[in-house]
Amino acid sequence: MTSPSENPVLSLSDAALSLDGNAGRIEILHAISLDVNRGETLGLVGPSGSGKSSLLMLMGGLERATAGRVTSLGHNLSEMSEDALARFRRNHMGVVFQSFHLIPTMTALENVATPLELAGHRDAFDRARDELDRVGLAARADHYPSQLSGGEQQRVALARAVAPKPDILLADEPTGNLDSTTGAQIIELLFDLRAAHGATLVLVTHDPAVADRCDRVLRLRDGRIDSGQAGAAA
Repeated sequence: MTSPSENPVLSLSDAALSLDGNAGRIEILHAISLDVNRGETLGLVGPSGSGKSSLLMLMGGLERATAGRVTSLGHNLSEMSEDALARFRRNHMGVVFQSFHLIPTMTALENVATPLELAGHRDAFDRARDELDRVGLAARADHYPSQLSGGEQQRVALARAVAPKPDILLADEPTGNLDSTTGAQIIELLFDLRAAHGATLVLVTHDPAVADRCDRVLRLRDGRIDSGQAGAAA
């Protein structure tokens, strides 16, 4: 278990999220307060529609809290412009989705190198090759996403997420589109990469076995952290 930190990597204070829909305002998250410590692995679990992915999006600044505060590495994400948020994610966060979100017209190598190039790294392609080798895809570097299996595409997505050596790694059901065997391999790789880069990992999952690998697990229900976990959420 990771020891408490006085300076959490992520901190949410009464954070809420509501969105406008055809039927009016929809309340998605309610007064979420929690800290995530440096180097910690945190699993987010709960039934479909409980708000797990929405909470992850708040942590990554991909959704803006409509109330409360979301702080990452000392920066209030709610007060940052879209451009500043994009730069912050580029420099400090890696995000892995259930869908791979690879650029179809780019090779595996180019997909991994692109965020490094945007960040101004002159050795972008060398670092990208190293990460592809780390995920076992050195021989597939020049292949396009359409030429790769689902598991291979997710390996490329993982390599792209960790190549900039992010402080925070956010993963939203990264095995959701994969068979169980391939999914298990991806989870093993995800935890190995997190450890190798020393990143803090927040992982949304439906799989209890995956959640059990995390230092801490939070269960969401109806947009709230289960009251029985109130102590663990602080």
